[in-house]
Amino acid sequence: MRVLFTSWAWPSHLYAMVPLAWAMRAAGHEVLVAGQPSLAVAAAHAGLPYAPIGSDVDSVGMVRGYALPTRRFGTPPALPSNGRGPRALRMFQVNAEAMVDDLVELAREWRPRLVVHDPTAWAGSIAAAAIGVPAVRHLYGADLMHAARPFLAGLLAPMGERHGLEDLDPLGAATIDPYPADVQVDVDYEPVPLKYVPYNGPGITPRLRPAARPRVCVTWGTTIARVDPERFLAGDVVRALASPEVEVVAAVTAAQREWLGPVPEGVRIVQDAPLHAVLPGCDLLVAHGGAGTSLTGMAAGLPQLLVPQLPDHEAHATRLARTGAAVLLPVDQAGPAELRERALGLLHDARAGAAAARLREEIAARPAPADVVPLLEEVAAAFSARPPGLH
Repeated sequence: MRVLFTSWAWPSHLYAMVPLAWAMRAAGHEVLVAGQPSLAVAAAHAGLPYAPIGSDVDSVGMVRGYALPTRRFGTPPALPSNGRGPRALRMFQVNAEAMVDDLVELAREWRPRLVVHDPTAWAGSIAAAAIGVPAVRHLYGADLMHAARPFLAGLLAPMGERHGLEDLDPLGAATIDPYPADVQVDVDYEPVPLKYVPYNGPGITPRLRPAARPRVCVTWGTTIARVDPERFLAGDVVRALASPEVEVVAAVTAAQREWLGPVPEGVRIVQDAPLHAVLPGCDLLVAHGGAGTSLTGMAAGLPQLLVPQLPDHEAHATRLARTGAAVLLPVDQAGPAELRERALGLLHDARAGAAAARLREEIAARPAPADVVPLLEEVAAAFSARPPGLH
């Protein structure tokens, strides 16, 4: 069967769906990824067929507008901004508006039997409803959209009406969930569990030989630097943690290298390596709390020290900290001494290590993407068998 995957132009959202898209292709299904033009490179690197649709919007500018108050070490905090949740919903709506008409047209031409979309790519659910096929949400972290469900109908209605649709269900026919149950939010539906298989983009696997000291990986994802290089704290963190007690590995992109700044002797800089290829040789992850980064850390069984600067990063970091596998450090408290104390504390905290190991075991025990493919085949078949009026 044909399966259409779609995400708006935020690569980490697409990355979460890549292993399932590969599994669908390996099972003999025809897969097409559709998204805004600027997502094409990420899809090409993933080896997936891509159809550009709609137009790009300034999502980075919109994210910048709802970032959490922050400061650099030793500088005054910024003035707080309000209404961050509604601003995020507005960003998702703007991206959906930029995609939906083209996506519906593509779906009518290509005729998939299933549409898989990230939970914030609302155009996917509209396109599926417009051609009468099931929409399946693929989570990339905690289901933060579930709490916003009362507002989604109103946000989706104008786009749906253009295509003759009423009473759109934003949850769709199923939700694929790679997030461990202890970290996930409470929901009122039964998700399809999925083993998280990390895909962090292309790159060369570094050789990290066993170290004589605990090894700490510092990474700051890709979002923060795009939003504001001043918020890219990886360099400050590396300089704070570098000491004879630990070996520090800074995992950055080539573009981020200049933002890292000077680093102490002995710090290893790994450029453009997939994070999942770096973490197995480490003992602690220090990062920004992004969903993909944190999930990759969980899959590697690492305790995490998280310094979030965006609302969704804070939400994910808070959920993970409640399991005991992570410590959340507010950015205004993330001075060098506090970072060192918290990092060394986690490295020697047996309870944090045990909690991180439990999360790794839960992820490993979930159905692999290949095992989820038959379930999606059943979803498509059951939907096709329904009377036309119930589609």
